[in-house]
Amino acid sequence: MRLSALVLIAPVMAALTPAAIAGESAPAAAAVAPAITVELNKLETVEKGCRVYTVVDNPGSTAFQTFKLDLILFHTDGVIGRRLMLDLAPLKSAKKTVKMFDLDGTACDKIGSFLVHDVMECKTDAGPADKCLDAITLKSLSNVQISK
Repeated sequence: MRLSALVLIAPVMAALTPAAIAGESAPAAAAVAPAITVELNKLETVEKGCRVYTVVDNPGSTAFQTFKLDLILFHTDGVIGRRLMLDLAPLKSAKKTVKMFDLDGTACDKIGSFLVHDVMECKTDAGPADKCLDAITLKSLSNVQISK
């Protein structure tokens, strides 16, 4: 019985912030980007280097007009190979898409990992979104890892 009472009271207690107790209104929340999954799916050797396939899943109801990632490529020895900008947009709402890009002059077997350094630009139909880097979930189906 006691545990049930605590569970019921906990959400009420969480809402009692110092600002709420003082009668202040909460600041307007910035538009936070919904969850986006970026999956490093496959690397394929092509004539000029390596083709990278990504699967981008936007399960939410928000479409993105702009979604640009600042990526750092690390070689297998851990040394930075290059920095590149990956434009994943447009991202339709409730849609999974495949995006690919070529890394000319870089062999697939020399790629050790990718780092999503930042989100350079992130805009929805409603305008710029906030905390887009935090909203990204990363995963890899290849032997090359991707992180942030």
